[in-house]
Amino acid sequence: METIFHEKQEGSLCAQHCLNALLQNQYFSAVDLAQIGRRLDDRERDRMAEGGIGTNEYQRFIEEPSSNYDDSGFFSVQVITEALSVWGLDMVLYNSQDPISVQARTDPTQMSAFICNYHQHWFSVRKLGHQWFNLNSLLSGPELISDTYLSLFLTQLQQEGYSIFIVTGALPECEADQLLRLMPAVQTVKPKLLTEKEEWSGGNADDGEDSALTEALRASRELVDSGDAALQRALQLSLEAYKTDPVAGGNLNADASGKGSTSGAPSTSSYSQPSSQDDLRQKRLAALDKQGSGNTTNTIQTSEHCEHTAELTEEELLEKAIAMSMQSS
Repeated sequence: METIFHEKQEGSLCAQHCLNALLQNQYFSAVDLAQIGRRLDDRERDRMAEGGIGTNEYQRFIEEPSSNYDDSGFFSVQVITEALSVWGLDMVLYNSQDPISVQARTDPTQMSAFICNYHQHWFSVRKLGHQWFNLNSLLSGPELISDTYLSLFLTQLQQEGYSIFIVTGALPECEADQLLRLMPAVQTVKPKLLTEKEEWSGGNADDGEDSALTEALRASRELVDSGDAALQRALQLSLEAYKTDPVAGGNLNADASGKGSTSGAPSTSSYSQPSSQDDLRQKRLAALDKQGSGNTTNTIQTSEHCEHTAELTEEELLEKAIAMSMQSS
């Protein structure tokens, strides 16, 4: 397995990885494929110019970006086909009515290699020795495919939307092919998909969006946390202010005790210590019974005023807390 040439995904250079894995050597670089793309652009421009360089079709054509390659590492199927032609190789669509395609669908093990494409991702599946290998650059290494599973594997790719091409022609000699003929590979652990960022060195455009989303979520969380802290602080101040206000029940008992002593009730100071809690309660009830109705009314009004003041203070502080929270978020 170590002798099999395998390139891991780097940026969006999957077309380069696909070709080099197919040929089992580092024959093509991104620069080489870009040069092929430019040559194809020149040919297309010359054909369009035959109809006249002053036509609207030609003007639109030269204003549009290249359909064969771009700076991200994308290369069209025409670039792949042109690169294979250098080695005397060609591609035939797997589900076409070409006799080779019919034979491949009947028994794919009789072929030598396949190229698979989905959107802008390319990878190759090739026979080395007498065994088949999935050389997808998104895998951590080559994946051994049995002959019985190859047909099912290709069918599954088609169901997932892949376009499959049969590679025709004689592939170049390679060391892995010679060694695996003598000593077939045994794979006990399947390669992993390169989903971790530390394994995929190039990343892709979505990584920037994920980073921006993560940063936005972090900033949002900080705003929420700061708003919660301000709200908690305001509520704490409100609670402290509420606790410092006189309690209505306390005012009522204090006023009743003072007024009761002036109306002839026996003063608690004339007794040394109450013998029990029941005695103390009876003395307080006796003092309350001797209060005048006017005094009782005034006392209740005073306590209600204190409660109203405390409630207004708490509401104001709560409103201030909510306002601070809304400003922070």
